Amino acid sequence: MVIAGRAKSNEWTDFPSILPPPGQPVDPLTQGVLGAALPQATAVKGRQAAIAGILGFLAGMAADLDVLIRSGTDPLLFLEYHRQFTHSLVFIPIGGLICAGVLHALVGRRRGLAFRQSWLYCTLGYATHALLDACTTYGTMLFWPFSDARIAWNTISIIDPLFTLPLLAAVVLAARRGRPLFARLGLVWACLYMAMGLWQRNEAIAMGYELAAQRGHEPLRLEAKPSFANILVWKVVYETDDSFHVDAVRARWSPRVFPGASVQKLDVGRDLPWLDRDSQQARDIERFRWFSNGYIARDPLFPNRVIDIRYSIIPNEVAPLWSIELSPQARRDEHAAYRVHRNTGNNRAALMWSMVAGGE
Repeated sequence: MVIAGRAKSNEWTDFPSILPPPGQPVDPLTQGVLGAALPQATAVKGRQAAIAGILGFLAGMAADLDVLIRSGTDPLLFLEYHRQFTHSLVFIPIGGLICAGVLHALVGRRRGLAFRQSWLYCTLGYATHALLDACTTYGTMLFWPFSDARIAWNTISIIDPLFTLPLLAAVVLAARRGRPLFARLGLVWACLYMAMGLWQRNEAIAMGYELAAQRGHEPLRLEAKPSFANILVWKVVYETDDSFHVDAVRARWSPRVFPGASVQKLDVGRDLPWLDRDSQQARDIERFRWFSNGYIARDPLFPNRVIDIRYSIIPNEVAPLWSIELSPQARRDEHAAYRVHRNTGNNRAALMWSMVAGGE
Protein backbone atom coordinates (compact mmCIF):
# COMPACT_ATOMS: atom_id res chain seq x y z
CA MET A 1 0.00 0.00 0.00
CA VAL A 2 1.55 3.28 -1.12
CA ILE A 3 0.99 6.44 0.88
CA ALA A 4 0.98 9.58 -1.23
CA GLY A 5 1.61 13.13 -0.11
CA ARG A 6 -1.07 15.16 1.57
CA ALA A 7 -3.05 17.50 -0.60
CA LYS A 8 -3.04 21.14 0.42
CA SER A 9 -6.21 22.45 1.98
CA ASN A 10 -7.87 25.42 0.33
CA GLU A 11 -10.64 27.85 1.02
CA TRP A 12 -13.84 27.17 -0.85
CA THR A 13 -16.45 29.42 -2.34
CA ASP A 14 -20.05 29.17 -3.51
CA PHE A 15 -20.56 28.59 -7.22
CA PRO A 16 -22.62 26.49 -9.66
CA SER A 17 -20.99 23.27 -10.84
CA ILE A 18 -21.68 20.08 -12.73
CA LEU A 19 -22.42 18.29 -9.47
CA PRO A 20 -26.13 17.84 -8.76
CA PRO A 21 -27.24 19.90 -5.77
CA PRO A 22 -27.94 18.08 -2.51
CA GLY A 23 -31.64 18.15 -3.35
CA GLN A 24 -31.05 15.87 -6.34
CA PRO A 25 -28.10 13.57 -5.65
CA VAL A 26 -28.33 11.24 -8.68
CA ASP A 27 -28.38 12.73 -12.16
CA PRO A 28 -31.78 12.40 -13.89
CA LEU A 29 -30.31 10.65 -16.95
CA THR A 30 -29.07 7.71 -14.87
CA GLN A 31 -32.38 7.46 -13.04
CA GLY A 32 -34.25 7.57 -16.32
CA VAL A 33 -32.23 4.98 -18.25
CA LEU A 34 -32.30 2.49 -15.37
CA GLY A 35 -36.03 3.12 -15.09
CA ALA A 36 -36.37 2.40 -18.82
CA ALA A 37 -34.27 -0.76 -18.81
CA LEU A 38 -36.37 -2.80 -16.38
CA PRO A 39 -39.76 -2.46 -18.16
CA GLN A 40 -38.03 -2.93 -21.52
CA ALA A 41 -36.47 -6.15 -20.25
CA THR A 42 -39.90 -7.49 -19.29
CA ALA A 43 -41.67 -6.49 -22.52
CA VAL A 44 -43.13 -9.70 -23.98
CA LYS A 45 -43.66 -8.17 -27.38
CA GLY A 46 -40.59 -6.64 -28.92
CA ARG A 47 -42.60 -3.87 -30.49
CA GLN A 48 -43.49 -2.66 -26.99
CA ALA A 49 -39.85 -2.15 -26.03
CA ALA A 50 -39.87 1.48 -27.18
CA ILE A 51 -43.05 2.52 -25.37
CA ALA A 52 -42.06 0.52 -22.27
CA GLY A 53 -38.78 2.40 -22.28
CA ILE A 54 -40.47 5.79 -22.56
CA LEU A 55 -42.87 5.08 -19.70
CA GLY A 56 -40.12 3.60 -17.56
CA PHE A 57 -37.75 6.49 -18.31
CA LEU A 58 -40.25 9.11 -17.18
CA ALA A 59 -41.46 7.12 -14.17
CA GLY A 60 -37.86 6.39 -13.20
CA MET A 61 -37.26 10.09 -12.63
CA ALA A 62 -40.61 10.93 -11.03
CA ALA A 63 -39.72 10.22 -7.39
CA ASP A 64 -37.37 13.21 -7.34
CA LEU A 65 -40.32 15.56 -7.70
CA ASP A 66 -40.20 15.59 -3.91
CA VAL A 67 -37.49 18.27 -4.21
CA LEU A 68 -40.40 20.65 -4.79
CA ILE A 69 -41.33 20.26 -1.12
CA ARG A 70 -39.63 23.38 0.16
CA SER A 71 -40.26 26.29 2.48
CA GLY A 72 -39.38 29.92 2.10
CA THR A 73 -38.87 30.21 5.86
CA ASP A 74 -37.36 26.81 6.70
CA PRO A 75 -34.27 26.10 4.54
CA LEU A 76 -33.82 22.57 5.96
CA LEU A 77 -37.32 21.33 5.18
CA PHE A 78 -36.28 19.79 1.85
CA LEU A 79 -33.54 17.77 3.58
CA GLU A 80 -36.22 16.03 5.62
CA TYR A 81 -38.56 15.25 2.72
CA HIS A 82 -36.17 14.43 -0.12
CA ARG A 83 -35.79 10.65 -0.44
CA GLN A 84 -38.54 10.19 2.10
CA PHE A 85 -42.06 8.86 1.32
CA THR A 86 -41.67 9.07 -2.47
CA HIS A 87 -38.60 6.81 -2.19
CA SER A 88 -40.01 4.22 0.21
CA LEU A 89 -40.64 0.64 -0.86
CA VAL A 90 -44.30 0.76 0.21
CA PHE A 91 -44.91 3.79 -2.04
CA ILE A 92 -43.71 2.07 -5.24
CA PRO A 93 -47.13 0.80 -6.46
CA ILE A 94 -48.71 4.14 -5.56
CA GLY A 95 -46.00 6.08 -7.37
CA GLY A 96 -46.39 3.79 -10.36
CA LEU A 97 -50.16 4.33 -10.35
CA ILE A 98 -49.78 8.12 -10.23
CA CYS A 99 -47.31 8.03 -13.11
CA ALA A 100 -49.57 5.74 -15.12
CA GLY A 101 -52.55 8.00 -14.47
CA VAL A 102 -50.69 10.81 -16.20
CA LEU A 103 -48.60 8.98 -18.78
CA HIS A 104 -51.21 6.50 -20.05
CA ALA A 105 -53.38 9.31 -21.38
CA LEU A 106 -50.40 11.13 -22.88
CA VAL A 107 -48.41 8.18 -24.23
CA GLY A 108 -49.60 4.68 -23.44
CA ARG A 109 -53.14 4.78 -24.86
CA ARG A 110 -51.91 6.35 -28.09
CA ARG A 111 -49.53 3.41 -28.54
CA GLY A 112 -52.26 0.82 -28.01
CA LEU A 113 -51.51 -0.15 -24.42
CA ALA A 114 -54.17 -1.12 -21.92
CA PHE A 115 -54.04 0.85 -18.67
CA ARG A 116 -52.78 -2.17 -16.75
CA GLN A 117 -49.81 -2.39 -19.12
CA SER A 118 -48.98 1.29 -18.62
CA TRP A 119 -49.28 0.80 -14.87
CA LEU A 120 -46.94 -2.19 -14.98
CA TYR A 121 -44.27 -0.41 -17.02
CA CYS A 122 -44.54 2.76 -14.91
CA THR A 123 -44.36 0.79 -11.66
CA LEU A 124 -41.28 -1.13 -12.79
CA GLY A 125 -39.58 2.10 -13.83
CA TYR A 126 -40.55 3.84 -10.58
CA ALA A 127 -39.28 0.88 -8.52
CA THR A 128 -35.72 1.31 -9.76
CA HIS A 129 -35.41 4.86 -8.46
CA ALA A 130 -35.17 4.30 -4.70
CA LEU A 131 -32.99 1.23 -5.09
CA LEU A 132 -30.50 3.15 -7.22
CA ASP A 133 -30.53 6.02 -4.72
CA ALA A 134 -29.81 3.58 -1.88
CA CYS A 135 -26.67 2.49 -3.74
CA THR A 136 -25.29 6.03 -3.39
CA THR A 137 -24.08 7.79 -0.25
CA TYR A 138 -26.85 10.32 0.45
CA GLY A 139 -29.26 8.09 2.36
CA THR A 140 -32.73 6.88 1.31
CA MET A 141 -35.69 6.12 3.61
CA LEU A 142 -36.55 2.80 2.02
CA PHE A 143 -38.56 1.66 5.05
CA TRP A 144 -40.62 4.81 5.64
CA PRO A 145 -43.06 5.09 7.49
CA PHE A 146 -41.81 2.25 9.70
CA SER A 147 -38.32 3.70 10.08
CA ASP A 148 -36.60 7.01 9.39
CA ALA A 149 -33.23 5.30 8.91
CA ARG A 150 -31.40 6.57 5.85
CA ILE A 151 -30.14 3.58 3.88
CA ALA A 152 -26.88 4.20 1.98
CA TRP A 153 -24.93 1.25 0.55
CA ASN A 154 -22.14 3.51 -0.78
CA THR A 155 -21.41 1.52 -3.93
CA ILE A 156 -21.65 4.16 -6.66
CA SER A 157 -21.11 7.88 -7.13
CA ILE A 158 -23.94 10.31 -7.80
CA ILE A 159 -22.64 10.57 -11.37
CA ASP A 160 -20.67 7.77 -13.01
CA PRO A 161 -20.44 7.73 -16.83
CA LEU A 162 -19.00 4.21 -16.85
CA PHE A 163 -22.23 2.98 -15.25
CA THR A 164 -24.64 5.16 -17.21
CA LEU A 165 -23.38 5.18 -20.81
CA PRO A 166 -23.40 1.41 -21.46
CA LEU A 167 -26.86 1.23 -19.90
CA LEU A 168 -28.03 4.10 -22.10
CA ALA A 169 -26.71 2.34 -25.20
CA ALA A 170 -28.58 -0.84 -24.21
CA VAL A 171 -31.86 1.05 -23.72
CA VAL A 172 -31.54 2.85 -27.06
CA LEU A 173 -30.76 -0.39 -28.91
CA ALA A 174 -33.67 -2.18 -27.26
CA ALA A 175 -36.04 0.58 -28.34
CA ARG A 176 -34.74 1.00 -31.89
CA ARG A 177 -34.51 -2.70 -32.72
CA GLY A 178 -37.47 -3.90 -30.67
CA ARG A 179 -35.32 -6.44 -28.83
CA PRO A 180 -35.71 -6.61 -25.02
CA LEU A 181 -32.50 -8.67 -24.94
CA PHE A 182 -30.43 -5.48 -25.13
CA ALA A 183 -32.19 -4.08 -22.07
CA ARG A 184 -31.55 -7.34 -20.21
CA LEU A 185 -27.87 -7.11 -21.06
CA GLY A 186 -27.90 -3.52 -19.81
CA LEU A 187 -29.34 -4.67 -16.49
CA VAL A 188 -26.66 -7.35 -16.24
CA TRP A 189 -24.04 -4.63 -16.72
CA ALA A 190 -25.70 -2.49 -14.02
CA CYS A 191 -25.69 -5.38 -11.54
CA LEU A 192 -22.07 -6.28 -12.31
CA TYR A 193 -20.97 -2.68 -11.90
CA MET A 194 -22.76 -2.39 -8.56
CA ALA A 195 -21.10 -5.63 -7.43
CA MET A 196 -17.73 -4.22 -8.44
CA GLY A 197 -18.52 -1.06 -6.48
CA LEU A 198 -19.39 -3.14 -3.42
CA TRP A 199 -16.10 -5.02 -3.73
CA GLN A 200 -14.17 -1.78 -4.09
CA ARG A 201 -16.00 -0.29 -1.10
CA ASN A 202 -15.02 -3.23 1.09
CA GLU A 203 -11.41 -2.94 -0.06
CA ALA A 204 -11.44 0.79 0.78
CA ILE A 205 -12.86 0.07 4.24
CA ALA A 206 -10.10 -2.46 4.90
CA MET A 207 -7.48 0.10 3.82
CA GLY A 208 -9.09 2.67 6.10
CA TYR A 209 -8.87 0.41 9.13
CA GLU A 210 -5.25 -0.36 8.28
CA LEU A 211 -4.45 3.35 8.05
CA ALA A 212 -6.20 4.04 11.37
CA ALA A 213 -4.23 1.24 13.05
CA GLN A 214 -0.96 2.74 11.77
CA ARG A 215 -1.92 5.96 13.58
CA GLY A 216 -2.79 4.13 16.78
CA HIS A 217 -6.52 4.82 16.36
CA GLU A 218 -9.42 2.49 17.09
CA PRO A 219 -12.30 3.92 15.05
CA LEU A 220 -15.71 4.11 16.66
CA ARG A 221 -17.08 3.85 13.12
CA LEU A 222 -15.60 4.03 9.65
CA GLU A 223 -17.18 4.54 6.23
CA ALA A 224 -15.89 4.56 2.66
CA LYS A 225 -17.69 6.50 -0.07
CA PRO A 226 -16.91 6.65 -3.81
CA SER A 227 -15.44 9.91 -5.00
CA PHE A 228 -16.98 11.84 -7.86
CA ALA A 229 -17.67 9.91 -11.10
CA ASN A 230 -15.62 6.76 -10.37
CA ILE A 231 -15.26 3.72 -8.12
CA LEU A 232 -11.46 3.72 -8.02
CA VAL A 233 -10.82 6.48 -5.46
CA TRP A 234 -12.76 6.43 -2.20
CA LYS A 235 -13.24 8.90 0.61
CA VAL A 236 -12.62 7.24 3.97
CA VAL A 237 -14.06 8.91 7.07
CA TYR A 238 -13.61 7.49 10.53
CA GLU A 239 -14.56 8.68 13.99
CA THR A 240 -12.48 8.61 17.16
CA ASP A 241 -13.43 9.85 20.62
CA ASP A 242 -13.17 13.55 19.82
CA SER A 243 -12.44 13.86 16.08
CA PHE A 244 -13.27 12.83 12.54
CA HIS A 245 -10.43 11.81 10.22
CA VAL A 246 -10.72 12.18 6.45
CA ASP A 247 -8.49 10.41 3.90
CA ALA A 248 -8.70 9.09 0.36
CA VAL A 249 -7.63 5.69 -0.92
CA ARG A 250 -7.26 4.20 -4.36
CA ALA A 251 -8.61 0.71 -3.82
CA ARG A 252 -7.59 -2.66 -5.24
CA TRP A 253 -5.85 -1.69 -8.50
CA SER A 254 -2.56 0.06 -7.70
CA PRO A 255 -3.70 0.70 -4.12
CA ARG A 256 -2.64 4.03 -2.73
CA VAL A 257 -3.39 6.19 0.29
CA PHE A 258 -3.81 9.95 0.07
CA PRO A 259 -3.58 11.19 3.68
CA GLY A 260 -6.01 13.91 4.52
CA ALA A 261 -7.03 15.94 7.53
CA SER A 262 -8.85 15.69 10.82
CA VAL A 263 -11.36 17.94 12.52
CA GLN A 264 -12.88 17.97 16.01
CA LYS A 265 -16.43 16.74 16.35
CA LEU A 266 -18.98 19.44 17.00
CA ASP A 267 -19.39 20.33 20.66
CA VAL A 268 -22.11 22.96 20.81
CA GLY A 269 -21.12 24.20 24.26
CA ARG A 270 -17.47 24.61 23.26
CA ASP A 271 -17.84 25.68 19.63
CA LEU A 272 -20.98 27.82 19.85
CA PRO A 273 -21.11 29.04 23.46
CA TRP A 274 -23.42 31.93 22.55
CA LEU A 275 -26.16 29.68 21.15
CA ASP A 276 -29.49 29.52 22.98
CA ARG A 277 -30.15 25.80 23.45
CA ASP A 278 -33.91 26.37 23.15
CA SER A 279 -33.67 28.35 19.90
CA GLN A 280 -34.69 27.26 16.43
CA GLN A 281 -31.05 27.39 15.34
CA ALA A 282 -30.17 24.84 18.04
CA ARG A 283 -32.99 22.59 16.81
CA ASP A 284 -31.74 23.02 13.25
CA ILE A 285 -28.32 21.73 14.31
CA GLU A 286 -29.98 18.53 15.53
CA ARG A 287 -31.93 18.21 12.28
CA PHE A 288 -28.69 18.65 10.36
CA ARG A 289 -27.01 16.10 12.65
CA TRP A 290 -29.72 13.56 11.77
CA PHE A 291 -29.39 14.27 8.05
CA SER A 292 -25.58 13.97 8.25
CA ASN A 293 -25.70 10.78 10.32
CA GLY A 294 -23.79 12.55 13.07
CA TYR A 295 -20.80 13.49 10.89
CA ILE A 296 -20.84 17.20 11.73
CA ALA A 297 -18.14 19.62 12.84
CA ARG A 298 -17.53 23.34 13.07
CA ASP A 299 -16.15 24.76 9.85
CA PRO A 300 -12.38 25.34 10.25
CA LEU A 301 -12.61 28.58 8.24
CA PHE A 302 -16.03 29.94 9.21
CA PRO A 303 -16.66 29.50 12.94
CA ASN A 304 -20.43 30.01 12.74
CA ARG A 305 -20.93 27.24 10.15
CA VAL A 306 -21.66 23.60 10.92
CA ILE A 307 -20.48 21.29 8.15
CA ASP A 308 -21.25 17.78 6.92
CA ILE A 309 -17.77 16.28 6.57
CA ARG A 310 -18.87 13.21 4.58
CA TYR A 311 -18.69 14.97 1.23
CA SER A 312 -16.08 17.04 -0.58
CA ILE A 313 -14.99 17.46 -4.18
CA ILE A 314 -11.45 16.33 -3.36
CA PRO A 315 -11.99 13.24 -1.21
CA ASN A 316 -9.17 13.71 1.30
CA GLU A 317 -10.14 17.27 2.24
CA VAL A 318 -12.38 18.72 4.92
CA ALA A 319 -14.05 21.08 2.47
CA PRO A 320 -17.80 20.48 2.64
CA LEU A 321 -20.30 20.55 -0.17
CA TRP A 322 -22.96 21.92 2.17
CA SER A 323 -23.35 23.39 5.65
CA ILE A 324 -25.67 25.40 7.86
CA GLU A 325 -24.74 28.88 8.99
CA LEU A 326 -25.83 30.28 12.33
CA SER A 327 -25.99 33.87 13.48
CA PRO A 328 -25.55 35.21 17.02
CA GLN A 329 -27.94 38.02 16.06
CA ALA A 330 -30.73 35.68 14.91
CA ARG A 331 -34.13 35.79 16.60
CA ARG A 332 -34.99 32.86 18.82
CA ASP A 333 -37.47 31.51 16.25
CA GLU A 334 -35.23 32.14 13.21
CA HIS A 335 -33.88 29.21 11.20
CA ALA A 336 -30.24 28.56 10.38
CA ALA A 337 -29.23 29.36 6.79
CA TYR A 338 -28.40 26.52 4.41
CA ARG A 339 -25.26 26.90 2.29
CA VAL A 340 -23.93 24.98 -0.72
CA HIS A 341 -20.19 25.15 -1.50
CA ARG A 342 -17.99 24.23 -4.44
CA ASN A 343 -14.24 24.76 -4.69
CA THR A 344 -12.86 25.99 -8.02
CA GLY A 345 -9.33 26.87 -6.89
CA ASN A 346 -5.98 25.31 -7.74
CA ASN A 347 -7.13 23.15 -10.66
CA ARG A 348 -9.38 20.80 -8.73
CA ALA A 349 -10.27 18.64 -11.73
CA ALA A 350 -6.60 17.93 -12.43
CA LEU A 351 -5.99 17.02 -8.80
CA MET A 352 -8.95 14.64 -8.77
CA TRP A 353 -7.82 13.02 -12.03
CA SER A 354 -4.32 12.58 -10.61
CA MET A 355 -5.81 10.57 -7.73
CA VAL A 356 -7.89 8.43 -10.06
CA ALA A 357 -4.83 7.77 -12.23
CA GLY A 358 -2.81 6.79 -9.15
CA GLY A 359 -0.51 9.81 -9.11
CA GLU A 360 0.68 11.97 -6.24
